[in-house]
Amino acid sequence: MSLNVVEGGPAVAKRRRVKQGTVPAKARSSITMYIKQNYCAVILMLTAALVVSGCASQSVYRSPAAPTVQGFYHSAKKGETLWRISKMYGTGLEDIVRVNSIYDVTRIEEGQLILIPGTRREPKLIPAPAAATTGQYDPDEFIWPLKGKIVSTFGQTSNNMVNKGINIKPYASPDISASRPGKVVFCSNDFSSYGKTVILDHGDGFLTVYSRNSEVFVRAGEIVPQGRNIARAGSIGRDKSQYLHFEIRKGHKTENPLFYLP
Repeated sequence: MSLNVVEGGPAVAKRRRVKQGTVPAKARSSITMYIKQNYCAVILMLTAALVVSGCASQSVYRSPAAPTVQGFYHSAKKGETLWRISKMYGTGLEDIVRVNSIYDVTRIEEGQLILIPGTRREPKLIPAPAAATTGQYDPDEFIWPLKGKIVSTFGQTSNNMVNKGINIKPYASPDISASRPGKVVFCSNDFSSYGKTVILDHGDGFLTVYSRNSEVFVRAGEIVPQGRNIARAGSIGRDKSQYLHFEIRKGHKTENPLFYLP
């Protein structure tokens, strides 16, 4: 095949032979004439094609826009949760998540700057979590109810159902602990598709939900301390996979547990 490539504008019309072929001279002449007469249009089409192909193969970095919300930048410390930070500044957790576009709390690193909207003041002093200094639990903080791997995250969709908590598969022991001290306000051996379920009321508008249990060790009305073994992770029906379904609720609104867990 033969092709004439135009280098420069139509005024230059400098051509070079790319490859020998069998395209008739009349056809080559027609192609050349078309390029001459429609030079600008051809260049635009080629440019558009290059842009489209480039976007498909590599991402374009854009610098983050300067914040339009007034506030104070907090430097995240090791072990701090968004829940703890929100309490330090008296700012709604949802507002912090929204202005910082935080979608995956596991990506927050020590030293990362987090914008606290609507404040210009230093945080009020809150003692470090007791577990960090004495090995004891802080009743105002949430602790992990089960040591394991997260197999389904908050908001993840499976079988046309949205996960309103997180699912935790135990590493070894299936024993489940109370995330905070509270009162057992609900205990059922067969709660719809959740199976054996326990709900604790923590007395400050927060509730925690523990579902898919094989065994339950508490009863309705009982007051349980933080860290108390309240159940054992299990499975439901035909689904033999063993994991805990854990939720944190603020009133009737479900919250992302990872914003509260250390």
